[in-house]
Amino acid sequence: MKCLVAVVGPTAVGKSQLALHLAKELDGEIVNADSRQVYRYMDIGTAKPSRTEQSLIRHHLIDIINPDESFSLAIYQKLAIEAIEAIQRRNKFPLLVGGSGLYIWSVLEGWRIPPVGPNIELRHSLEIRAKQEGVYALYQELQKVDPVAATKIMPNNLRRIIRALEIYQVTGQPVSQLWQKELPPFQVLIIGLTIQRDDLYIRIDSRVDDMIKQGLVDEVEDLMANGYGLELPSMSGIGYKQIGMFLKGKLGLPAAIQQMKYETHRFARHQYAWFHLNDVRIHWLDMSENVQKEVSRLVGTFITRHQNK
Repeated sequence: MKCLVAVVGPTAVGKSQLALHLAKELDGEIVNADSRQVYRYMDIGTAKPSRTEQSLIRHHLIDIINPDESFSLAIYQKLAIEAIEAIQRRNKFPLLVGGSGLYIWSVLEGWRIPPVGPNIELRHSLEIRAKQEGVYALYQELQKVDPVAATKIMPNNLRRIIRALEIYQVTGQPVSQLWQKELPPFQVLIIGLTIQRDDLYIRIDSRVDDMIKQGLVDEVEDLMANGYGLELPSMSGIGYKQIGMFLKGKLGLPAAIQQMKYETHRFARHQYAWFHLNDVRIHWLDMSENVQKEVSRLVGTFITRHQNK
């Protein structure tokens, strides 16, 4: 039976560095499961692996579309499974790494994603309502028609709220009920990385400060100069939105940086709605300790148990 290791957890906890260590140890390749790293030209604000890291270990599903191109969960799932199977055919070891719960579980649980195409007219009407009534009004509507999906979507994530409402209005069924599952043809070990919340916030704040030092303001300015406006889904991500508002004169830089930190704290808390600490499928490790030895033990036992079946 083919094997896959997934490395999950909140933003800034240390997933990428652990994955690089594992990939070297296992002769592996990394499949990205971060919803922002699929976009080209968005490097600093998405904390992509460096060019050096990508040259040492092959990465998949990074820099595959432009910021103004549409992308969906169904497309991601298809590309991720294709990448995993291609890695396995080359007798390399696949590692699925990221903090986007939708992306991770769509692959690991084999979701059969609803074949509902975009309804432009309906989306436009919901966008108008969001402007008139506020995004939270749409979120409250989603809570009524699909409370399960609402727990998986941040209250300010207008794009995903609209998509869930769109599917409900088109099919008459909550999107959470349409998430049928068909387990993929590989055994999975899920390693979850966590840390005390205060320590995680320190890591997040340090990462944001590093992004500013690395040139995030210039990166956002270049994107906007090349026609990628703040209304694009790609540009609504944390960091790009706040720095974009600074560049438009709507926020001072210190306020934009503080908003980035606050929003990333909130996003990290929300990620635990996807990766529950009491989920028995996930082997949780505390990143305040040196976890590499325990990770190697877990992976070694997992491979011995499954790879030759």
